[in-house]
Amino acid sequence: MRPAYPSHMATKPPRTDIDEANVRVTRPKKVAVGVPAVLHALQISNDQMGVERSIRSLLRVNQKDGFDCPGCAWPEEDKRHIAEFCENGAKAVAEEATIRRVGPEFFAEHSVAELESHDDWWLGQQGRLTQPMILDDGGTHYRPIAWDDALREIADTLRGLEDPNEAIFYTSGRTSNEAAFLYQLLVRGFGTNNLPDCSNMCHESSGSALTETIGIGKGTVSIGDIHEADLLIVAGQNPGTNHPRMLSALEKAKNRGATIIAVNPLPEAGLVRFENPQTVKGVMLGGTKLADQFVQIRLGGDQALFQAIGKHLLECEDGLALSERQRVEVSTGSATVSGVLDHEFITAHTSGFDAYRQAISEVPWRELVSGTGLPEKTLRRVGEAVRLSKATIVCWAMGLTQHKHSVATLRDIVNVLLLQGNIGRTGAGLCPVRGHSNVQGDRTMGIYEKPSDAFLDALDREFDFRPPREHGHDTVAAIRAMRDGTARVFMGMGGNFVSATPDTLVTEAALRRTDLSVQVSTKLNRSHVVTGRRAIILPTLGRTDRDRRGGGEQRVTVEDSMGAVHASRGRLSPPSEDLLSEVAIVARLCELLFGPAVGARPSSEIDVDAAVEVDHGQPEHTEIPFDAPAVDDSKGPASRGAGVRHPHNAPQADWAALEHDYALIRQHIAAVVPGFEDFEDSIDKGRTLFLPNGPRDERRFATADGRARFTVNPLEYPVIPRGRLLLQTLRSHDQYNTTIYGKDDRYRGIHGGRRVIMVNPKDIQVLGFADGQIVDIVSEWTGADGVVQERRAEAFRIVGYSTPRGNAAAYYPETNVLVPLDSVADVSGTPTSKSVVVRLERREA
Repeated sequence: MRPAYPSHMATKPPRTDIDEANVRVTRPKKVAVGVPAVLHALQISNDQMGVERSIRSLLRVNQKDGFDCPGCAWPEEDKRHIAEFCENGAKAVAEEATIRRVGPEFFAEHSVAELESHDDWWLGQQGRLTQPMILDDGGTHYRPIAWDDALREIADTLRGLEDPNEAIFYTSGRTSNEAAFLYQLLVRGFGTNNLPDCSNMCHESSGSALTETIGIGKGTVSIGDIHEADLLIVAGQNPGTNHPRMLSALEKAKNRGATIIAVNPLPEAGLVRFENPQTVKGVMLGGTKLADQFVQIRLGGDQALFQAIGKHLLECEDGLALSERQRVEVSTGSATVSGVLDHEFITAHTSGFDAYRQAISEVPWRELVSGTGLPEKTLRRVGEAVRLSKATIVCWAMGLTQHKHSVATLRDIVNVLLLQGNIGRTGAGLCPVRGHSNVQGDRTMGIYEKPSDAFLDALDREFDFRPPREHGHDTVAAIRAMRDGTARVFMGMGGNFVSATPDTLVTEAALRRTDLSVQVSTKLNRSHVVTGRRAIILPTLGRTDRDRRGGGEQRVTVEDSMGAVHASRGRLSPPSEDLLSEVAIVARLCELLFGPAVGARPSSEIDVDAAVEVDHGQPEHTEIPFDAPAVDDSKGPASRGAGVRHPHNAPQADWAALEHDYALIRQHIAAVVPGFEDFEDSIDKGRTLFLPNGPRDERRFATADGRARFTVNPLEYPVIPRGRLLLQTLRSHDQYNTTIYGKDDRYRGIHGGRRVIMVNPKDIQVLGFADGQIVDIVSEWTGADGVVQERRAEAFRIVGYSTPRGNAAAYYPETNVLVPLDSVADVSGTPTSKSVVVRLERREA
């Protein structure tokens, strides 16, 4: 039976999709947040949770004794507001804490084929999953399955593989540090490094560029640095929608005199004006103007912009970009613009400066103008702001990371900051703004297909086994492996793999080729209806849920965008009594695959509400062929897990103990991951653990020569064929990653639909179309064999919008189908979702 939904508590889940035939377009907003955002957040919360549950939940978000927001990874300040959440954070909490439920009766009512006909919004609106479900080979409906049976099915299928590399283990950024650490241990204990994650599709380019140039794949600023910056360049990012709490930090910097430059193909309301609902100024006095300059750059032109800034700084240093009066001042020794570069920093802490200087001097201004689509005077105006700044921060997100030349672009950002010593001092540095709430923490915990030898050595010492050294598949390679039949099992720890990945039809066909697909999820999504020949859904606890194990409440931890780790503890009753946490799911799979510790009881025999006593003894190594037969379950639960070992051995741990006491997992993390030595002590005292950051803390760079590296990067930018557009895929305001909260994008003035493409009005006219016309979008890509390939997204409405000529924008996941699998960024392998060459085609009547 479906639960009752009294009208004063919450609304029922939708029974039909929203009809997008009547999309309404209004003027884009020029202000973000304010009272309308508060009212909209409260409406969504009430619809999903009801009034009382909404209040109890929202007052716990991002509080020191509460739970971390399941939305973005923007950090909290030490002093918290009573309402420490934004509009989209409230929506994320409402989606997870909803009273709507998806139980066995729902799957009995809806076939997989019917569910597949619905869109991502409808699927996500149905509610929380409550019981493990299995789809049999050839089955039409999911059916319920017991936890032990579901986990045994997964373990037996994994043991039946001929090679560990035939399995893919995906992770989303929602997974906690504890679950992520245990998950990567399971995967490496199983014998593979096939650990693709959502980083591969968003900030992999950042990690690649930063590791190469400064020796760490993370940013170099703290939240305090944002407040103290003299200049903030926010490039390829829409904080008003994707990280709304960032606007408060920008406002604080602005109030202290900072200059803010917004660099984006689209004008974003949040960077125009911010009405802070927690201040009188924000509610009643018109808020705060944030961006001093809006630089409307062409898609893919950011490398040219930062090369232009670097060129301007170097020319100023040489007196080449000065007025005649200033040149005289330079020649007489009274110049007011001397000392543009920080030569002391460059000499003491960097390498490669001379080669960079020579390369930039040879780039003609006309090429920089062509690459950016901006006049030279605009480029020099931005350069002047950088020259005059005492402390500069550059913030960026996926607008910069999802192009073929993204890594080169980010290297050139590093070059600009190195010129003036803007790394390792207050108010200055690199700020990649991560998306999902623990995506950075997952990477810190070892969710990575190319682990370092140092990390693997530490795992070996702590767990007494030999982890595999061969690199595994990233996300794109994983899709190829499933497509080609070399990967036969897919397991997703959170997320919505089908809707998050490129080349939708190819990805769906690849997943359908697998023998088994497993999704560990809180809610229904498209990855549950595009499956392998068999499929299992494992429902799990969310951030808002109370996690009672081992006789007490467990807490987990997360890492924000700036390397700060803090605890998170859910407070709400879970959707069902026997729901397992991600930690418990992984621990039980480890026990099934690797065997219980000597003297320990199997997880299924431990009373989750009773205090647990565990034996920490370690079993001896046992070599068992990888293709050994499955365990005979007829001997009872105690025999489970005595099965397969592979040639690397298996990690040695008391899995039942780890399942019931997450502090034990944190002890292992402290022993393996540098910077976590005081982990549990910090968590016990309610403190934030700030991870070490060499470039920020000591101007120490873990590169090959121990110095920050200037790099030489040939200038690249997209060239758009005649009659074509360059498309970027992006989020709407009623969306977070692949979770669709509604069909509106009120900041951009689009209401009641998502199948729209935003095009410059002059391009609409030149291409022979009309505003409001329905078209198909067709992407074009030349494959490695030289053959032009096409992808098609049907029935999109053209919307005239302020975007550079030749550029267009549309929402994902609807347009992921247009992003070819093999179109990826150099070095990082990130899909090029911000630079897709497309043409528009009229719909046949």
